[in-house]
Amino acid sequence: MTHPDIPPKEATAVALTQEKVVRSAVDLLARAGLEALTLRRLATELGVSAPTLYWHVRNKRQLLDLMAEALVEGAGRTTAPAPGQPWWEWLAERARLQWRALTSHRDAALVVAGNRPTEGALPGIEQVVASLVAVGFPPAEALRTILSIGNYVIGCAVEHQAEATRDPDPERDARLLLQAGDLPNLRAAIAGLEGPGPSADDAGFEYGLALLISGARAHHAQLAGAGAPA
Repeated sequence: MTHPDIPPKEATAVALTQEKVVRSAVDLLARAGLEALTLRRLATELGVSAPTLYWHVRNKRQLLDLMAEALVEGAGRTTAPAPGQPWWEWLAERARLQWRALTSHRDAALVVAGNRPTEGALPGIEQVVASLVAVGFPPAEALRTILSIGNYVIGCAVEHQAEATRDPDPERDARLLLQAGDLPNLRAAIAGLEGPGPSADDAGFEYGLALLISGARAHHAQLAGAGAPA
């Protein structure tokens, strides 16, 4: 028996949930990439007609926003520092968790880039902002700090995954290194990047993150000196 408010051909939508649609979309992304992610193909994977999906997602843009939320939530990021944890260490930890989540999942960074929060994500965002307000950031400054760090993480992840899809060109790399040998500052810079330690991508990410966190701490000190409400 079909639901009285749903056309018979769409009755299969009752068996679906938005959560299942999003989970299947994330799985399809991992297997086939963002270009292959279409509502028609997703419907086929779920064994329903394409119009059936519109009972759960209005369009592909909403689907991508929901997927972005699911991908970031999977990073296990907390909405407040642990007891005794400095706020700046908490922000850095959240950034690292997001970095790992985005770089370990195919095209995840492209999905998260440009997304908008869903209604369900707003309470969590409120808690994150409140955590920075509690240590002296005005609400607008707190949100801008969070967004700036988030944009940095996403940008690094997009660059990382784009570089990973580039075909290797050892001859070109050798020519560039040879030419750099005649440029003293560039030669010294390259030498400083070589040696044991984290991968180049991880090291570069950590370096930039440290600059952002240092800047946030310095700005926080300025706010405190200017008498910002604590």
